Amino acid sequence: MKLLSVLLCLVALQLQAQDGPPAAQVNGVPISQMRLDRYFADYLQAQGRALTSIRNPSVYKRLRDQALNDLIDKELLWQEAQRQGIKVSDSEVNAQIDQLRQALGTAKTFAQRLADAGFDASSFADYTRHELAAQQVFMQASQAPEPDPAEVRAFYLANASALPQAQNQTASASVEDQQGLDLAKRLLVDQQQAQARQALLQRLRDAGQVQRLD
Repeated sequence: MKLLSVLLCLVALQLQAQDGPPAAQVNGVPISQMRLDRYFADYLQAQGRALTSIRNPSVYKRLRDQALNDLIDKELLWQEAQRQGIKVSDSEVNAQIDQLRQALGTAKTFAQRLADAGFDASSFADYTRHELAAQQVFMQASQAPEPDPAEVRAFYLANASALPQAQNQTASASVEDQQGLDLAKRLLVDQQQAQARQALLQRLRDAGQVQRLD
């Protein structure tokens, strides 16, 4: 589940304590250096990289900037969820936490992971609620209208050379054409959804007051 993987990798994202100087401010809400440092370690781990393996200062700065961008976008999405009045029920929160606990294997491992990230049961439930609400905002942006047949065919013709060829050598030209159109439609929908999500984030960035201080 995508959200579960996000929770596993970004478990330190919404720490309540805002200790240390801010790395950024998002509409007046600070993102502390400690919060960024903890998230950056998980960000690198999710990419299969170790902090000690990064010896090039420019690479280190680029990756850290990407991590900070992620935190800024997460904060923007959460604030948008608040503006929209999105509510997440206790049952949804508990179900998500139960999935995460099972994924980590044992209750002891789960409790230790929360403690390492500065959470207790209550603050992690709040974090999970925030994450689910922000995720709803992000997924709602993906609900682009279904492309009409003319739009699909135009996309198919423009990208026919890049689409995988039909594997059935005995298929008629009409069957191959329909298979190509079906694939083109799936790819076009995926593309439009990604563009819609990116447009939402860009709109929130443009409308918000974001100060990068790191």
